[in-house]
Amino acid sequence: MSELSSAGSISDVPGVRVGHAQNVDARTGCTAVLFDDGAVGGVDVRGSAPGTHEIETLKPVRLVERVHGVFLTGGSAFGLGAVAGVQRYLEEQGIGFDTSACKVPIVPAAVIYDLAVGDASVRPGPDMGYAAAIAASREESGEGLVGAGTGATVGKMMGYENAMPGGVGTCSMKLGEDVVVGALAIVNPLGDVRDPETGEIVAGARGQDGGYLDSARCILHGPEPTLAPSSNTTLVVVATNAGLTKEQAIKVAQMSQDGLSRAISPAHTMFDGDVSFAFSTGALDTDVNRIGVAAACLTARAIVRAVKAAAGGSA
Repeated sequence: MSELSSAGSISDVPGVRVGHAQNVDARTGCTAVLFDDGAVGGVDVRGSAPGTHEIETLKPVRLVERVHGVFLTGGSAFGLGAVAGVQRYLEEQGIGFDTSACKVPIVPAAVIYDLAVGDASVRPGPDMGYAAAIAASREESGEGLVGAGTGATVGKMMGYENAMPGGVGTCSMKLGEDVVVGALAIVNPLGDVRDPETGEIVAGARGQDGGYLDSARCILHGPEPTLAPSSNTTLVVVATNAGLTKEQAIKVAQMSQDGLSRAISPAHTMFDGDVSFAFSTGALDTDVNRIGVAAACLTARAIVRAVKAAAGGSA
């Protein structure tokens, strides 16, 4: 398997464009991932507090076979309304599911909770969603505190005052000559981020001495955590130009969650809304297991890249 590209992004996958928009002062934003010719998609929800829109279209035995983008946003449930801006942009481009009256853009969406870190009265709306869609390009590889990761935080076991910045991370991998797999993660978990290569915590809850507390250990042995219900979520988007059916895309989304568990400790708690999407933009023939293993590797790497970029370090 090829090495992960140190400078790659999900937009390395043919047919994928990424755009971010944010309000830095209010610590919130959104990210649009658009598919030039539509994409077959799948989804896997592992967290117990998800916030989503139109993910039913990604399941088998649904009329719509291809979606036109996926939207990730801050603002908790309030932010889901911003997807209307992405749909407005796509409609202007003549992109959507063709009905007898007009073309209806199909854009699944998911949110993170960032209301406690900035101005809770300011949330992404349709205008910000529209701005993210306009900004979408194949050159976009922004990481850290941008887009939907602007207000993301990591390690909230002992409250926000002891947490660290989360953010956006992205990377890509080439399999053979033609197949490309990419991942993008919005990192906003209850738990800590660990580098799977070393096992070391690279972002997480801090104690009074400034050292890492180890959130999983806190749950098991104390100190008693200050949990923030429903205020945590990691969102992952995997894309490839390999051909996948809906069922296979769901399997890739499921396998990408393995990477989330490698990099976040603990993951998929009752207080996290973890959601993983997988999309196919092409028709190249390859083994779905190969794509799934790559998805897991890329997801873990994208999560680590997000927090390192947010902290100003090298990813």
